[in-house]
Amino acid sequence: MTPHLPASELQAVILDFNGVIGVQPTAKAWDRLAQLAGWPADRTHQFMRAFWARRSGYDAGVITNAQFWSSGLVLRTDRAFADLLPDLIATDVAMWTTVDPAVINLLRSAHRAGTRLVLLSNAPHTLADALDLAEWSCSLMSRTVYSARIGVNKPAVKAYEAALAAAEYPAPGRTLFVDDRTENCAAAARLGMRALHYTGNFADLARYLPQLPPAPAVARSVSSASSAAA
Repeated sequence: MTPHLPASELQAVILDFNGVIGVQPTAKAWDRLAQLAGWPADRTHQFMRAFWARRSGYDAGVITNAQFWSSGLVLRTDRAFADLLPDLIATDVAMWTTVDPAVINLLRSAHRAGTRLVLLSNAPHTLADALDLAEWSCSLMSRTVYSARIGVNKPAVKAYEAALAAAEYPAPGRTLFVDDRTENCAAAARLGMRALHYTGNFADLARYLPQLPPAPAVARSVSSASSAAA
């Protein structure tokens, strides 16, 4: 975690999605995806290892939907692949798109305070398209940058350069980068950005983001009718 930057000096905030704005998939969601891919109910953890072994290339847009899901490492079913692929994609996307309402509310307040917010996420095309349609993304993010669209994943330098360009080239030292992975935060810090390793502690994020002051209390007027009746 880097030193707190006064709100008046902050030019932009670049945020990761999953683990910061988005919440991690539940065990039930993983079970559902694993069983759809043909894995026995007691082998979800093995499915997850196979899933992550292929995910980097999928996130970077190097392999297609069909190439990712048809791999023998991931798929273990005799069901016709052409029929199954849309269900695999839809189930995968759905389990990554749940957001933390407390973080969204905090971002809404920062946005109202004039903070420029940019999303930088390792995500395949299918998830990127879904996130761009989400209400919070449309209303809060100045721009979105996804690994599949630029051809590299964080922590590659090109990913951060693309995000800074999307944020209209703020000074790195006046840019806050928020991610749940230490290696991604370290890469941002090496480029001069202020990095916050977010571990789910809402108070940490609240301390770093500008917030509008509370609305002033409105004085209650005394009814003249009451005094006249006295």
